[in-house]
Amino acid sequence: MSVEQPGPVPADTPGWRHARQSASLPEVHGSVAIPHGAGFWRKMIAFAGPGYLVAVGYMDPGNWATDIAGGAQFGYSLLSVVMISNLMAILLQALSARLGIASGRDLAQACRDSYSRRTTIGLWLLCEIAIAACDLAEVVGAAIALNLLFGLPMVWGVCITSLDVIIVLLLQQRGFRYVEALVVGLILAIAGCFAVELWLSAPAMGEVARGFIPQTSILTNSTKLYIAIGILGATVMPHNLYLHSSIVQTRKYRDTEEGKREAISFASIDSAVALMSALFINAAILVMAAATFHGTGHQDVADISDAYRLLSPLLGTTGASVLFAVALLCSGQNATLTGTLAGQIVMEGFLNLRMRPWLRRLVTRLIAIVPAIIVTVLYGERGTGPLLIVSQVVLSLQLPFAVFPLVAFTSDRSKMGAFVSPLWMRILAWTVAVVIAALNVWLLLQLFLGV
Repeated sequence: MSVEQPGPVPADTPGWRHARQSASLPEVHGSVAIPHGAGFWRKMIAFAGPGYLVAVGYMDPGNWATDIAGGAQFGYSLLSVVMISNLMAILLQALSARLGIASGRDLAQACRDSYSRRTTIGLWLLCEIAIAACDLAEVVGAAIALNLLFGLPMVWGVCITSLDVIIVLLLQQRGFRYVEALVVGLILAIAGCFAVELWLSAPAMGEVARGFIPQTSILTNSTKLYIAIGILGATVMPHNLYLHSSIVQTRKYRDTEEGKREAISFASIDSAVALMSALFINAAILVMAAATFHGTGHQDVADISDAYRLLSPLLGTTGASVLFAVALLCSGQNATLTGTLAGQIVMEGFLNLRMRPWLRRLVTRLIAIVPAIIVTVLYGERGTGPLLIVSQVVLSLQLPFAVFPLVAFTSDRSKMGAFVSPLWMRILAWTVAVVIAALNVWLLLQLFLGV
């Protein structure tokens, strides 16, 4: 473990207190070549990748419980919430990419460069807790999938999922594109599983289409509002904002105004397209639950394991449950891969402190594994459901502490210079930030005070 020494000082805008001192993820920074004289599609392919690493956080096991509960209890009516949450995510991730490319800083570095040491340490601790909570959801989700598929005890499943650190280290040594390729492959596997699930469940397409139209009952029905807020809280992940602002810098774009504008444009397209895959998967989970459980006497299904056991008898084929569990395993494993990178980015960015990747991952993993093992030993499989909910509450608590700095930085012309967000984007961003904060506060009040 060591403190990085300052590197060459590049040109910078005057709004930052210090010149940039070190690259984000230095081992892969600027490692993916961009064919500057090529056409649109070749450049698009070269820039494609970071958005998909971000997208996996929007389809992780933490989303499954809320989507299943929403579909089982209220049919297709909460599809509009899934869509709106995804649109919010697209906007925030575009701001994250803009910050990273324009300033050469990831969000953690930008916070360290703008706030006092005490505030920076506080933000770092909150973010570390959020990453550990998110990692906990992925560990439990993958362990549940191993239990459902192979009958592996939950405790052993929790331990096995920690081995993903080896995969990340091996792939990152070979090149960042290998990490991206693995993530995209797992996303395709998840999408394929749910495409079959949708075909088997045969949803009413007219009702699906109407579900994307917002309904006033979402606000007037307290139970529906509670689940809707849960969907939002589980969709927008705080660590993704730190992650995206860093991994967009793996591209070797030109360090000119024209080059950065081009990079921002392609990075925004990449994340928007990738997040549409997350929209499909989250919507597919809700639609499958609505078509299979709603109106069939199983409206109270909200547990992942119960959903797995009911799918085969209700849909008439054992393949339905198997595909569901395979998708869950891919989802949990995929999200832990990106959690590895997010943990590294946060520690290096906030503290300017580097730790060997295997050691950093081990620390994060232990924080997630220890409570998961304790709960599974004491309460068994049934104890993992409440554990997933707690992890999402922790994420909700941390989210405003990532969103507000991001929106503030990208709205500040003294920091962003010519790349400051346009007025329409600033208005939308501040609106989204306030809405997310208000809804998450309301969710916490519901959980702890029963408001």
